[in-house]
Amino acid sequence: MTDEPGAILERQHMQSRDPSSVSIALRKDRLRRAIEALSSHESRFCHALAEDFGVRAREQSQLYDIVASLQTLRHTLKHVDRWTRPERRPVDMALRLFGASAWIEYQPKGVIGILSPWNFPLYLTFGPLAGVLAAGNRAMIKPSEHSPATSSVLSDAISSAFDQDEIAVVTGGADVAAAFSALPFDHIVFTGSTAVGRHVMRAAADNLVPLTLELGGKSPVIVGTNPDTALMCDRIVTGKLLNAGQICLAPDYMLVPAREEAAVARGIAAAAEALYPNLTANPEYASVLGDRNRERLCRYVEEARMRGARVTEIGACSNDGRLPFTILQDCPPDAAVMKDEIFGPILPIMSYGSLDEAIAFVNARPRPLGLYFFGRDKAEEREVLSRTVSGGITLNDVVFHVTVEDLPFGGIGESGFGVYHGIEGFREFSNARGIFRQSRFDVARIAGFRPPYGAKLKKFIAKNLGSSQA
Repeated sequence: MTDEPGAILERQHMQSRDPSSVSIALRKDRLRRAIEALSSHESRFCHALAEDFGVRAREQSQLYDIVASLQTLRHTLKHVDRWTRPERRPVDMALRLFGASAWIEYQPKGVIGILSPWNFPLYLTFGPLAGVLAAGNRAMIKPSEHSPATSSVLSDAISSAFDQDEIAVVTGGADVAAAFSALPFDHIVFTGSTAVGRHVMRAAADNLVPLTLELGGKSPVIVGTNPDTALMCDRIVTGKLLNAGQICLAPDYMLVPAREEAAVARGIAAAAEALYPNLTANPEYASVLGDRNRERLCRYVEEARMRGARVTEIGACSNDGRLPFTILQDCPPDAAVMKDEIFGPILPIMSYGSLDEAIAFVNARPRPLGLYFFGRDKAEEREVLSRTVSGGITLNDVVFHVTVEDLPFGGIGESGFGVYHGIEGFREFSNARGIFRQSRFDVARIAGFRPPYGAKLKKFIAKNLGSSQA
């Protein structure tokens, strides 16, 4: 790409000023073109993802990056007609009797900037892009510099289906990302770490740009008193080791009844060995991307070990960037691995004495993007649902709430804010314009709401203040 991001944004802004040009037919056409761009480049995307990661199973890239993106785009295409309909809103009875009415029309915001990450670089680009296009916006995409091969194919795919004035891909390093986040978009979507999210928010503040931030965090698993242990361990390991733990919704630590801790730790280890035999040589187990991330994860384990944690490792470090799955027990709550988002194949298991204690442990920490509860006791389940706050929750599994297209996806507090997916995503990227049509009657005069004020207005005020005196 030769054009500067600022110049592209200026052209997109100019062409987005008149929202009437973005018909439902055009929105559908753009969604179909996004589907075609993704589908027609599937093989190149899979090769690029493997190149960026080192080891990443083709099936994983197909399922979680490509098919998942296509499902979101097709779901959006199916429902965009309904989402864009004006929405009637009630008005006061007296106004309604005179013929007044009110409604909401959802307008495009204009140009949306999307800063997407490296861990699921397609799904976390096309996921929000579906809502952006359904709402009638144009878009500029800045993919991660840590997945350059995938970013290059993404640029080719988008340019094959869209004019640069509709959707543009901007590539480059951290300096380009910083400049991108400082541009005067009409909305920015950022997916990444909380630390970088703060920088994006500061940059956007200078232009009063609204944000959708999906920031991850530490998503806990609370284990109740009577789960199906074998099934639970299999599901937790499946979610934890997907993409070698490099997923914002990966279960970050477990809280287990003290009497069950040993059995659960054994079950987690057995499930990992069954799911990934010969784990760090298994072609379906992904590499951890980048020396810096691998070194960070190794430091977590060594610090915990030095401070008395029991360490169980399944597999060994490999030359292609794959790390063992590491289970930590008796880990100090103030260890780095219990404070930072792990984003890798490490799972601390903490014990608790009562459910109150487990809930208090979660509530004493920043609110997570996801929270997971396993158990068959409905009273315990209700306690967890009622007394904790998280972006989303899955019961008796992990991660799955993000796969439900009609559930909003997003965080709260340090795990982010704003949502996408489904109608909530469409509305996130729309201007909900409230419209009121007044009656042909002079309502203000009839009601006594304008000077000269008299007894009729005094009576109305007294009634609404709760007084019987006029």
